[in-house]
Amino acid sequence: MLVRVQCFNVSADGYGAGPDQTLEQPFGHPDPGPLFAWAGATASWPMRGEPGGTRGLDDYFTRDMHRGDVGAEIMGRNKFGPYRGPWENHDWQGWWGDEPPFRAPVFVLTHHVRPSITLGQTTFHFLDTTPEEALAQAKKAAGDKDVRIGGGVNTVRQFLEAGLIDTLHIAVAPVELGAGERLWASPDELTDRYHLEKIPSSSGVVHHLFWRK
Repeated sequence: MLVRVQCFNVSADGYGAGPDQTLEQPFGHPDPGPLFAWAGATASWPMRGEPGGTRGLDDYFTRDMHRGDVGAEIMGRNKFGPYRGPWENHDWQGWWGDEPPFRAPVFVLTHHVRPSITLGQTTFHFLDTTPEEALAQAKKAAGDKDVRIGGGVNTVRQFLEAGLIDTLHIAVAPVELGAGERLWASPDELTDRYHLEKIPSSSGVVHHLFWRK
């Protein structure tokens, strides 16, 4: 079993989201769409509405994201939705629609717990706890499969600081956001703990692969 970050997107200046997240702009402003454009262009992108798409390195990483060996996911509250503070409406069930793509238990870290929600093949559990305890629950739910730390940036940083992540795949796009939620000033910040290989793609994205030393 591995604890991993996978297909996590950041800008060339290290931001995974812009400021001012809203319901209409889940990743803040300015529009961070260019961070994710490489994945949406691939043949294996699961929300592709028509045939086609690119093959090659980017497609490999997109296909790998959905190969079914993740048994549980952990995310921060603001990957579930944009609202802060106590829940005002339990009828609102997040950004992910009636059939979320996770198809496994998802543990949402929040200071304001609420009852679990099942949508399709995904159940969201809401926890007010430490990264260590959240990971213990996720591992139990995952069985012999991996646990994915899905984001956002603050959640990934918490698990990094706690030393809980085994591998990371960070896709660095050739755009700058200038502000927002920052994963790093430089990927070299992680090389005291991880090996790093950088693999450039024809799309302009550079895939950064980290694994524990």
